[in-house]
Amino acid sequence: MQLQHIAFEKLKVSPVNMRHGRKAPDISDILPSVKARGILQPLLVRPAGEEFEIVAGRRRYFCAKAVVEETGGIEPLPCAIMEPGDDAAALEASLIENVARLDPDEMSQYECFARLIKDGKNVEDIAHTFGITEIMVKRRLALGNLLPKIRDAYRNEEIDAETIRHLTLASKTQQKDWLALLLDPEVHLPRGEQLKHWLFGGSAIPVKNALFPVEDYEGKIVADLFGEEQYFSDAARFWERQNAAIAARREALLGKGWSEVAVLETGQRFHDWEHRKTPRKQGGKVYVSVSPRGEVEFHEGYLSAKDARRKEKNDASEDGKQTPKAGRPELTSALQCYVDLHRHAAVRLALLDHPGAALRLMVAHVIGGSGLWSVKAEPRQAKSGEIAASIASGAAEAAFAARRAEILALLEIADEGDMTAFGRGDAWRTCMIFARLLKLSDEDVRRVLALLMAETLEAGTCLVEAVGAHLTVDAGRCWRPDDTFFDLVRDRAVTNALLADVAGKSVADGNLTEKTKTQKQIIRDCLSGANGREKAESWLPRWMAFPPASYTDREGFRPGNDWNRVAQLFA
Repeated sequence: MQLQHIAFEKLKVSPVNMRHGRKAPDISDILPSVKARGILQPLLVRPAGEEFEIVAGRRRYFCAKAVVEETGGIEPLPCAIMEPGDDAAALEASLIENVARLDPDEMSQYECFARLIKDGKNVEDIAHTFGITEIMVKRRLALGNLLPKIRDAYRNEEIDAETIRHLTLASKTQQKDWLALLLDPEVHLPRGEQLKHWLFGGSAIPVKNALFPVEDYEGKIVADLFGEEQYFSDAARFWERQNAAIAARREALLGKGWSEVAVLETGQRFHDWEHRKTPRKQGGKVYVSVSPRGEVEFHEGYLSAKDARRKEKNDASEDGKQTPKAGRPELTSALQCYVDLHRHAAVRLALLDHPGAALRLMVAHVIGGSGLWSVKAEPRQAKSGEIAASIASGAAEAAFAARRAEILALLEIADEGDMTAFGRGDAWRTCMIFARLLKLSDEDVRRVLALLMAETLEAGTCLVEAVGAHLTVDAGRCWRPDDTFFDLVRDRAVTNALLADVAGKSVADGNLTEKTKTQKQIIRDCLSGANGREKAESWLPRWMAFPPASYTDREGFRPGNDWNRVAQLFA
């Protein structure tokens, strides 16, 4: 049996339903409850093509139908989906038994679920225990975001279900303002859709929500007719100051020793039931939630449930003297592949101009070997077609191909690909190449040697770091940020750091809560000088430089680790 919420349009009464018939059932006794609270007990359904047939729950279905006819829509209904071999009677009895064990009062359900969360249960465990969907559990837990007086009013049926759903998304300040209206019989109280607009509609941002000194705001401040509430007239200027203030507060918290301060996107809610309280000394983080009205809340000392489980596993591994798993690295494997191949392209092109270095590197290969010294060319395998296309269209690739054609002409060899693929162990062909080499000058032989070394230089290794640093390679001469690069950068913290690198810290702080897509577009504008942005000339990500550097303190930045080892040899 699988529990999930299913759209009303995909449900129909099954012909095998014992109460199936043309006449609609009497639902007058349960319809008021459904209108107020929604459908709590799951319908028993089975798949029927792209739809689902209701085996048990016909009256609940007709209640939902009545709500749709009256209001124009209803949220997806909780359903238990039968699987082949399931016995309908047994399943229905089990559902009834489980739901019967659950207090019908939603506030009591919240209190019960909250205790179970505190005891270490997760949403999936609770849903399985009571035979309800995970969405229903999350909705009950969301009631924990409400002020106690609002919860009491809902328990006493002074607030309807739609209004309470919107209130769970409100900040504590908004809830206090709404509660004041509830207690004042002389004023209009927004409910339902009106409440939704009251919470999220309009662009007016109250002055009281500013984290920065109000005198630093350059725009106008307007007041209501009674002068009791003031608002910022220019939202863009407000957000520039507010984001800078959030960034400053974030740096202060990091300075106090918090392992991470994660700023959520504007409008994204922080749910404490999805996190575990964790002290700073035990790796706890700070989460910053920002409402569309500019309110900022700092949630100190939490870890996501996933991170908390990983930490517990790592702690257990340390007790058992096992190596704990590394945290999330700065670069994804695809982005690491992109960086490795572009840096490799720049180094092997530079190697062609330094045959003396190539000779010494080749001798080192003969003595120490490497992952490629069979001998064969570096395969340069990309993780996607987009990365392969980016490498193929790069300036380094075209320049390398032209230089290779010149060297092949010296040996009177047709361009059949990498030089190391020519021989295939053919002694006679090796003799012919040897005879041609005897006719060439030492300088030309060194050019051939440099090409061979460039083709067999292993990508993504400390060898690239050593050669690149020794030759002071500037990857910016043959690389430019392309669409593939921006598609592969997806981490919010990394994107904001890249923005600071390109446009400056003030611009990055001023757009701290913007979406990753927006921040990447600002980087593009700065690189091209578009949309009034000052053009950033010859920008190169720290990852691509020689020596390389990272943008965060996370572990697992391989180029940097390789360079730290190599630097000791070249000190």
